[in-house]
Amino acid sequence: MKAEVTIMLKAGVLDPQGKAIGQALHGLGFAGVGEVRQGKIIQLELAETDPAKAKAAAEDMARKLLANTVIESFKVEIKP
Repeated sequence: MKAEVTIMLKAGVLDPQGKAIGQALHGLGFAGVGEVRQGKIIQLELAETDPAKAKAAAEDMARKLLANTVIESFKVEIKP
């Protein structure tokens, strides 16, 4: 079973990388782009076959290692 963990900076946390991306897009002529926030996606291949247990395990991994929960939020999706 696959788990996808999406990690983003929490609202209110400065995102200099997102700001740089936004400025670069504007420089390339994409004037219609507003605020840009960047994050990361981590894909995990899990041996667990129960979707609820797989999600719980991936959330535990995110809390303990994958995300800095002080400044980042995360979302876990289970994919068959």
